[in-house]
Amino acid sequence: MTRNLTIHMLFLLTLSLVALLLAVPALAQSGDNDGCTNATLSGDYGFRITGQILPPGGAPIQRDGVAMTHFDGQGKLTQVDFVMANGIPVAGPSDPLTGFHVGETGWYSVNPDCTGVAEIVFPTPPGMSSGAKIDLMFVLSNHGRTIHTIVSRLLPPGSTTPLPASIHSDAEKLGATPH
Repeated sequence: MTRNLTIHMLFLLTLSLVALLLAVPALAQSGDNDGCTNATLSGDYGFRITGQILPPGGAPIQRDGVAMTHFDGQGKLTQVDFVMANGIPVAGPSDPLTGFHVGETGWYSVNPDCTGVAEIVFPTPPGMSSGAKIDLMFVLSNHGRTIHTIVSRLLPPGSTTPLPASIHSDAEKLGATPH
């Protein structure tokens, strides 16, 4: 009788342990980044941008740059940037003191799971009907202090036809790390 009781208790203990081990990853994942909002993405972020524009029938255009983006915590953004195309600075309205492009605005939306979307609208160049627009998909990490983006759509100035692109960026929030 004692032996059957011991085997039965070991079986129940093993079953309970297996159930616990299966539940822990699900609990950890469900609480990882849940609870993000537009307010999670707030302040100034320094970006490193790299990738290529892939014009149909043309040679790829390498893009490398840096940007300072201000997220207002309510879904609006402003940005300055300095971008090179195949080693040549990209044209655009610039601050005469810093050389960074100015007048870039947009919006963003953060999902509860810390993923999100954004759009950056660039100033309209002279003689064009509209400025460039870049749509982004992003993921926030490090409690909203880090953002990873990828271009999901790139509209050149004055165009309604997107160009294929493979461009991504990563950024860190400026300022002291909270303790």
